[in-house]
Amino acid sequence: MENQEREQVPLLTPYKMGHFQLHHRIVLTPMTRFRSYNSFPQSHATLYYSQRTTNGGLLIAEATVISSAAQGFKDTPSIWSKEHIDAWKPIVDGVHAKGGIFFCQLWHPGRASDQSFEPNIGRPPVSSTNRPCSPFIDSNGNILLEFIPPQRLKPEEITVIVDDFRLAARNAMKAGFDGVEIHGANGYLIDQFLKDQVNDRNDQYGGSLENRCKFALQVVETIANEIGPDRVGIRLSPFSKHMDSGDSNPKALGLYMAKSLNEYGILYCHMVEPRAKETEEQSEWSDSLVPMRRVFNGTFIAAGGYNRENGNAAIAQDHADLIGYGRMFLANPDLPKRFELNAALNPYNRDTFYTGDSIVGYTDYPFLEMTNASDFASVVKEESSLISDEQSNS
Repeated sequence: MENQEREQVPLLTPYKMGHFQLHHRIVLTPMTRFRSYNSFPQSHATLYYSQRTTNGGLLIAEATVISSAAQGFKDTPSIWSKEHIDAWKPIVDGVHAKGGIFFCQLWHPGRASDQSFEPNIGRPPVSSTNRPCSPFIDSNGNILLEFIPPQRLKPEEITVIVDDFRLAARNAMKAGFDGVEIHGANGYLIDQFLKDQVNDRNDQYGGSLENRCKFALQVVETIANEIGPDRVGIRLSPFSKHMDSGDSNPKALGLYMAKSLNEYGILYCHMVEPRAKETEEQSEWSDSLVPMRRVFNGTFIAAGGYNRENGNAAIAQDHADLIGYGRMFLANPDLPKRFELNAALNPYNRDTFYTGDSIVGYTDYPFLEMTNASDFASVVKEESSLISDEQSNS
């Protein structure tokens, strides 16, 4: 009877992704949490990720910096040194101990950087352009963060950054990750080359669609050659305008990238829906990614505003192979179980997304079995202490 009920939930059907056997189609998407103090992932991340791990479930780690020159935000994790590799290992081991499959998202923010966090580079952040992002402004019109004009990358400097991605991918594998996801979305460096609203170059990396995609595809090819294409994915957001990164023809951009990726035989393409908004509790349907899904030969992951109902519909109608969940998974560490039972969901608290607290808004969201909030907080505190003790003795 349990198997029959499970079969009625498309999101909970098994899926073969390359040589990885997934037990369901619910993916933890990468979410920056600003809790990797001084660029090092911490012991509390072991609990955070293991809480959200199910046997045969796919998790994608938060955006992880590929080089010292790319450290553009406070307390985001890195993967460019042996010390970073060592810091990631127990976190990866915690996911693997529960049977999860764990990919590391490789990130260079480009011009979308707060220069005060970039150590000892003595120059502005880099980009496809020398034009800065618009400042971050709150609902009251107050400026939260201003961006300085970036330095336009020269072709020979682009080659160096491609190699930084390669070394970061190698390091991720040394840390024990099952693969890597290239961050080509959300207005960060790769997206700054892809989008014609940002890319104003007139060399081999600008102008035509083919030229604007060259940098991204060089990164894909280089990493695929380094660790094998069966361990490489990429995240793209052709419809997004985040960080002033719009494009005049996002559908053509998405299609070109989806087709071009086939040449390298990578494992998956992870695309963000244009309907992604400030909330995930949406019911409207979108088929904007379907043309990309149809032309890409590997696993296709769709993300952005999905709930249980339209996630199931997307799988049932073959609009995607897997569905990514972010804030909903953040607030519900047992999201697959809740979807299986069609149980009520914990609401997320936006105010605690980026506070840096190692427990509150991070590892204290209750599971279905936890009915008493104070009891759950005690369990979290105890588990965190155990993890710290184990790592200090290792």
